[in-house]
Amino acid sequence: MLKQKEIDLVVLDVILPGIDGLEVAKKIRQLGFDSLPIIMLTALGTTENIVKGLDSGADDYLIKPFKFKELLARIRARTRTVGITGNSNQLLQIEDLTLDMDAKIVTRGGQEIKLTSTEFRLLEYLMKNSNRVLSRVDILESVWDINFNMGTNVVDVYVNYLRNKIDKKFEIKLIHTVIGMGYILKVQ
Repeated sequence: MLKQKEIDLVVLDVILPGIDGLEVAKKIRQLGFDSLPIIMLTALGTTENIVKGLDSGADDYLIKPFKFKELLARIRARTRTVGITGNSNQLLQIEDLTLDMDAKIVTRGGQEIKLTSTEFRLLEYLMKNSNRVLSRVDILESVWDINFNMGTNVVDVYVNYLRNKIDKKFEIKLIHTVIGMGYILKVQ
């Protein structure tokens, strides 16, 4: 269907007959539909399930039972950015870390770094707000555009993923924890 019709958004359950929703999301991303918003709508609500869903390529994750108004709000939020193009060559740069918002390419020290769509959005948000402490709530609302259960550690998990890709191999660390407050991206 993706090859035959123009699709604005995909809503997936994880539990599907034949192939699960996680595999469907991965296949959508493998086919090159990187900017197509995917919302997982499922009863599987543990932090592990949420992380798996987002890692598979989903942009949002809504747990059943849900309120229909909330689903519609998430759909509106995800489709707001569909079809909007920015200025050409929009680059964000801090130290030797560069994020090309148009090409969706991240490099550090001249090496390309492969990120999932969620990791890319998180890094973009951190870079756009560099030198500013961002709370977990700020990050959840801005990157995932939703209010997760505050008991979840999904932000910490994704910051750790980014650190492993962005900072681990480099002497200068850019992503820092401000204990009890959140995270900041800056040159130390």
